Amino acid sequence: MNVPYQSYTCPGCNAADARVFYQLTRIPTHSVLLHKSRQEALEYPGGAIQLAFCEQCGFIFNTVYNPALQNYRAEYESTQSYSPTFDQFSRQLAQELIDRHDLRGKEIIEIGCGMGEFLSLICGMGGNRGLGFDPAHQAGRVAHSGDIEFINDFYSEKYAHHHADFVICKMTLEHIGNVAEFVSMVRAGLTNSPQAVVYFQVPDASRVLEEIAFWDIYYEHCSYFTADSLRNLFQRGGFEVLRLERAYDNQYLMIEAALSILETPIAAEIAANARHNVILFQENIAQRLSGWQCFLTEKQHAKQCVALWGGGSKAVAFLTTLDISNEIEYCVDINPHKRGTFTAGSGHKIIAPEDLKDSPPDVVIVLNPIYIPEIQQSLKILGLSPDIIPITTSF
Repeated sequence: MNVPYQSYTCPGCNAADARVFYQLTRIPTHSVLLHKSRQEALEYPGGAIQLAFCEQCGFIFNTVYNPALQNYRAEYESTQSYSPTFDQFSRQLAQELIDRHDLRGKEIIEIGCGMGEFLSLICGMGGNRGLGFDPAHQAGRVAHSGDIEFINDFYSEKYAHHHADFVICKMTLEHIGNVAEFVSMVRAGLTNSPQAVVYFQVPDASRVLEEIAFWDIYYEHCSYFTADSLRNLFQRGGFEVLRLERAYDNQYLMIEAALSILETPIAAEIAANARHNVILFQENIAQRLSGWQCFLTEKQHAKQCVALWGGGSKAVAFLTTLDISNEIEYCVDINPHKRGTFTAGSGHKIIAPEDLKDSPPDVVIVLNPIYIPEIQQSLKILGLSPDIIPITTSF
């Protein structure tokens, strides 16, 4: 895969020492907007990806990301809470944060709250008051009790007057290009809340690189963090890191931080581990793509029905990166709001699990292996026993 040799300035540490290692010429600029027709999905606009690795801090970012190509609105459907596996994780996380930070009767702000599922959990379980920010929030989607307000907007400096004891930002920072500016803006907004603690959750880029997980690279995600680069970002942004760990089968990085007056310089070895994984990804991505293309072609020639389990961003990245058409029959998703819609870029229909009775699959490719037990149970209830292939399978 040919990549440009130009150096880019890192939005994480401002070093002019980042080089592109992976690129896609066209991929949908939104992966989880609901498309009601196949034609609409096929015609959805795309953008380019050029992932660069910073040799100073290990941060990875899309050098050609253009936020003007995106429009987060009500049709943006990223809800995961229909999964019992994910719901259990969320409830356990909420309880751990409540206990660790004594979040009872406190003021909670969530940046990028989606439909408000997690904010409602942590407020309901701890008797807290919540304020959520998200331009795609839909009022009434999530039932909640207590004192919670939602603002259909991006969080910015104009909301800095809101007091917070705890700030949550789950699976949002990876959607932001100017990450250092954003973290500094959050820090500045807490000037009048010096006791505040922040909790951020992002995908773990180390896993993406190690697994050669091209299905986890899509346009919305313009920023990719390893544990080291995430720690560095917050330390340089005026925070003291209290806790940094992986969770959800090592898919997520979770960082907790408090305000600090110190700025920690970048350690000399911070990019070393990430550099190794970037080289690994570069050396193996072509084989990974070829393996999946050959597998799907074989199944098509054998006239086997192949389905993807998952109709969100992973599905869109998998289908469009491989330029898949008839090799995959349909996508399956338990989110009822996705039923009958179509995947951006490839136009594959998304069906509910109960629809499988009408067109039973021979093979199910599971886009997130953590859900395999849950999927097996659903298939068992339906009386179906297709071959289950985890997306992480190597060919």
